[in-house]
Amino acid sequence: MRILICEDSVLLREGIARLLTDAGHDVVAQLPDATALEAAIAAADPDLAILDVRMPPTRTNEGILAAIGIRGRGDRPRVLVLSQYVEERYAADLIASGPAGFGYLLKDRVADVRDFLAAVEQVAAGGTVLDPEVVSQLLARRRRDARTERLTPRERQVLALMAEGASNQAIADRLYVSAGSVEKHITAVFQKLELEPEDGNRRVLAVLAHLDAPRTGGGAPDAPGGIR
Repeated sequence: MRILICEDSVLLREGIARLLTDAGHDVVAQLPDATALEAAIAAADPDLAILDVRMPPTRTNEGILAAIGIRGRGDRPRVLVLSQYVEERYAADLIASGPAGFGYLLKDRVADVRDFLAAVEQVAAGGTVLDPEVVSQLLARRRRDARTERLTPRERQVLALMAEGASNQAIADRLYVSAGSVEKHITAVFQKLELEPEDGNRRVLAVLAHLDAPRTGGGAPDAPGGIR
């Protein structure tokens, strides 16, 4: 198999190349960043590209964006992404772009040589390999999103204002309701988001759930009306 490696850590890049070569694969290119990735793919025509998520110059999302670009053009080369930790947003985007010939592993998995080589073979053959931690976090995110769907339109408005940092009285003033009504809505929000008193600052946790949920409108109105 012809494999391209794009990884900024010299030790990890060389280590992966050695593992692959010892397993009988042909490492056709080794890159320290994504700047020459397109040219290298065109020149080497690899069957599989192994990409780090964060690479120079910004060390933010160069690798993951390159992976999305590669997958958006077709099924070759296959893509195996390596990451220090789960990037939920981009992992979801990559999975949504099509499951065939794609893998997302945490770098810790490379230490298990047998499993890593099996993942390489599976992705190159058109299969999908997802790190258990990736699956766990994405499922947790979906559960968080599902909780916000339980909220009524008014409860969503209250939560949106909480996310803006508004106090209970400020929320009451914005929504033209009593402070007691706001407190009841906030209590309902906590219950529907399954936030217990022992969870610590439930207000912060509720806001995090709001920020993690899909945008569906329902912002707070500036005039009276709507659901009380």
